[in-house]
Amino acid sequence: MTNFEKPQTATVTRPVVRDGEGTQMLLHEALARCRHQEALAAARHHALVRQFTAGRRWASLAGFAARRAERARTAAVAAVRVA
Repeated sequence: MTNFEKPQTATVTRPVVRDGEGTQMLLHEALARCRHQEALAAARHHALVRQFTAGRRWASLAGFAARRAERARTAAVAAVRVA
């Protein structure tokens, strides 16, 4: 005797995922959204790191300029004393 069952519908074969807002999404949509959010978070982190690195670089350049200006001042004072 054969067991005739109803075929599974598309809603049963495709799992539905609810996000934090309660919106129903299919699994591939949820994964795509998750990947997109992770990419945005990585981009924000990268931008923050670039700002920090740029700040360090400008601070280093300012220190170099200050040391060079001080050397130029002392050289100018020494030239005035000699003359």
